Amino acid sequence: MIRDVRLDDAKAITEIYNHYIDNTVISFEEVLIEPSDMTKRIQAVLAISLPWLVLEENGIVLGYAYATQWKARSAYRFVVEVSVYLESTQGGKGLGTQLYEALFTKLKQMDLHVVIGCITLPNPASVHLHEKFGLEKVGHFANVGRKFDAWHDVGYWQVIL
Repeated sequence: MIRDVRLDDAKAITEIYNHYIDNTVISFEEVLIEPSDMTKRIQAVLAISLPWLVLEENGIVLGYAYATQWKARSAYRFVVEVSVYLESTQGGKGLGTQLYEALFTKLKQMDLHVVIGCITLPNPASVHLHEKFGLEKVGHFANVGRKFDAWHDVGYWQVIL
């Protein structure tokens, strides 16, 4: 079941996200966060009326996807950046696709023009997912993130709705 996020999802979402902080370069954050931090992030997204969705099964959160404001300046108000995270054992089951289908359905109903995805490279699964939703690679920044004693590239994908 995919539904809108609730503040009481923050603990489960934090557990999912902290895996990526601690074990991958998918997130460039390096310090684990607390559920209170995630609650603030959820509140910030909801405060600007953007969607944050969770996928749960039998009451267990297996993943989430959301859109955030891309940049703060007014001219960018029609552009959002999207993200999706799955519980570490749930990849390859189509859950990311389900979350993005629901998220993109909501985004298309809003007064938005562009959706952007930022991907640490290499990450073929994420590239495939974003391209499945029509996003095309529009930029590549070499060696812009340093994590786990190595430099990492970032690519930007976008789609015009």
